[in-house]
Amino acid sequence: MTPTLEARSIAVVINTGSRKGSAVPALVTQSLANVELPVSAVYTVPAGGDIGQVLKQAVNDGHDFLVVGGGDGTIASAAGIVAGTDVVLGVLPLGTANDLARTLEIPRDLGGACAALANGKVVDIDLGRANGRPFLNVASAGLSVAVTQTLNPRLKRLAGPLAYGVATVQSYAGHQPFHARLEFPEGDHKPAELENLLQVAVGNGRYYGGGNAVSPTAGIDDHTLDIYAIMAAPLREQLKIARSFKNGTFVAHPKVYHLTSRNVRLVTDPPLPVNLDGEIATSTPTDFTVERNAVHVVVPRHSSSATFEGRG
Repeated sequence: MTPTLEARSIAVVINTGSRKGSAVPALVTQSLANVELPVSAVYTVPAGGDIGQVLKQAVNDGHDFLVVGGGDGTIASAAGIVAGTDVVLGVLPLGTANDLARTLEIPRDLGGACAALANGKVVDIDLGRANGRPFLNVASAGLSVAVTQTLNPRLKRLAGPLAYGVATVQSYAGHQPFHARLEFPEGDHKPAELENLLQVAVGNGRYYGGGNAVSPTAGIDDHTLDIYAIMAAPLREQLKIARSFKNGTFVAHPKVYHLTSRNVRLVTDPPLPVNLDGEIATSTPTDFTVERNAVHVVVPRHSSSATFEGRG
């Protein structure tokens, strides 16, 4: 049976450095009150502030429902802090891509997201880890890191989700191919040596990069990681791959290596930074794992993205 939300104390944490976050703390509080979710405390984090420390403070203060407003990186930080606890996470998509909200079928307008928190259901979702650091959507090395570095606040503000396409085009021209080795500690696959790569990605959720699908079957409740590597190819072939990003069918292209696993180690030559849900947070070599049903989160009643199973 899917549980309903029964919160004793509601805390709101807003990353005011996110694309929409600076204007909404008071509006969020009022919107939640309008749907009969009275807020016990509000925490705001300015641009450049320590979001992790504020999130930990909110949990340590005893709140059992943590409503977090920000981009995917902010939500992933919160998920890493509440993982394995009974604290329930609520998502207010205030970032640029809001891919977790897309995965969980949460409305991306503030009023709709607040209504979903009041009328929704509690499910549990998987959490990815990269060298111990949390991610919900995708972790990647290669071209995506250059895209992240190109995505400055001004470009995000002016272009919104389209900023990802602009940044990709700008980054592609200067990209240097690299070599990677994938190792599988559980022995479910043989090690793979991959040459001349554009990007390696490890997906926990379904969407990333402003609505691209990790694969046609990827999900945030399937207890596995989707791993893909895109090899360098003539521009015509790269365009074919890019045209099928939205539905994830690019993983069937001959220049894409794809499989699933619960545990993979990525080693690159040269060592590379790794992007976790839009934040450059670690570097290779990287150990990726998935924590099954680690995070309780509220989703709309109609959402089919996840169920409540309990940890295991």
